[in-house]
Amino acid sequence: MAGAAVDGRKTTAAAAAGGEGNTCCAHAGGKGPGYASPLEAMKGPPEALIYVTCVYNGTEHEKGKPDYLATVDVDPNSPTYSQVIHRLSVPYIGDELHHSGWNACISCHGDPSNDRRFLILPSLLSGRIYVVDVLTDPKAPALHKVVEPEDIVKETGLAYPHTSHCLASGDIMVSCLGDKDGNADGNGFLLLDSDFNVKGRWEKPGHSPLFGYDFWYQPRHNTMISTSWGAPAAFSKGFDLEHVVNGLYGRHLHVYNWSAGELKQTLDLGDTGLLPLEIRFLHDPSKDTGFVGCALTSNIVRFFKNTDDSWSHEVVISVESLKVKNWILPEMPGLITDFLISLDDRYLYFVNWLHGDVRQYNIEEPSKPVLTGQVWVGGLIQKGSDTVYVSEDGTESQFDVPQVKENRLRGGPQMIQLSLDGKRLYVTNSLFSVWDKQFYPELVQKGSHMLQIDVDIDNGGLKLNPNFFVDFGVEPDGPSLAHEMRYPGGDCTSDIWI
Repeated sequence: MAGAAVDGRKTTAAAAAGGEGNTCCAHAGGKGPGYASPLEAMKGPPEALIYVTCVYNGTEHEKGKPDYLATVDVDPNSPTYSQVIHRLSVPYIGDELHHSGWNACISCHGDPSNDRRFLILPSLLSGRIYVVDVLTDPKAPALHKVVEPEDIVKETGLAYPHTSHCLASGDIMVSCLGDKDGNADGNGFLLLDSDFNVKGRWEKPGHSPLFGYDFWYQPRHNTMISTSWGAPAAFSKGFDLEHVVNGLYGRHLHVYNWSAGELKQTLDLGDTGLLPLEIRFLHDPSKDTGFVGCALTSNIVRFFKNTDDSWSHEVVISVESLKVKNWILPEMPGLITDFLISLDDRYLYFVNWLHGDVRQYNIEEPSKPVLTGQVWVGGLIQKGSDTVYVSEDGTESQFDVPQVKENRLRGGPQMIQLSLDGKRLYVTNSLFSVWDKQFYPELVQKGSHMLQIDVDIDNGGLKLNPNFFVDFGVEPDGPSLAHEMRYPGGDCTSDIWI
């Protein structure tokens, strides 16, 4: 299989870089999936549906309850607005559905023979990958295929699949965080073909990253950059600071030659960049800069290309840890677990899962972000909780967190998704079931919820929508944990313009 993996890698890399005439990108005219540019996407119709990965694994309801994909109605003119209207349960138990991606990329917009038909659902713990048909009936997705973990391990040695991105070649690339035993040094990048068969690894032998997690590619700069969570054997058991000290979590960015599948540079973010998770380039494919959210140190780091084609980084946003009482540590980090960039590259949004706030920054000058909006939607220091933060003068305080439709907000903001026009930000609150249980036990007992935040795109600003509340605590099979969100037509965290 080594030869097959290398052949697949070469074909995919060349197609992604625009070097082959038989790729979907080569078609002229017509209309395929998505939009011709990020700014064109902003003119698209408002979202009516959103798909949400929901987890029973790790909860008290996990026995006999498989995870599922929820379809949520987000059309304010619909009688079922702000409700789950369909649930597609997967056939196995213990998967831990997490992130998701698509079968067809935005670069195939000019190819009328291609469509965004299938949602790719990697299962973080079981290693299984589900392929779901969302085009035949968008309101009621159906299971199309299951890629079994045994097949993935046999052909590639990879396990713990996480981020999925479609490529211009028609292949699908999935970051995998370790081997079947949970060792980080077995991580790398899985390739599936357009029929969802295992092709092999994307990277050349000997060019796997130190740790795996998220990735984003930009063929115009012949570059892919990946991030570092940690060893599955560590993070799957809950968070332990000793594991950080012992080197079981990452602090590096891995810079790849996109057309060759070769690791060309490793950026050590140091103590200011512990647990770099989500990564995004600017959407304008001509730009050679982007950002990564470093969870544990609660920094947003900007990366950028130098004149000699090497890459550098700098911290551009820092969230100070808060001195607290009645918590496991004397100081509490914000814990930036997700962020995204508006399609016009004007605003960056991120969450502080532990502190409980969502922030908006103007990034028109990428090296100098400016805070323009902030709203509190949960967290460990909200009024009514046991934990308080202590200011410099010794004053003890808690944050005001509003109720929504008479519901007290549980957990903290975790995953976010932005409408194409940039005016609505959706928020869920589950990170990973074993971490949820550790930091927010009430969330595991009572279930997640989903919120909507109204965005002022002219002057900046965030305001919680008081009329939108999806309560995953009242699901028919019991409270579930809601994680990533996807629109049927694509969004700013799944589409890469090349």
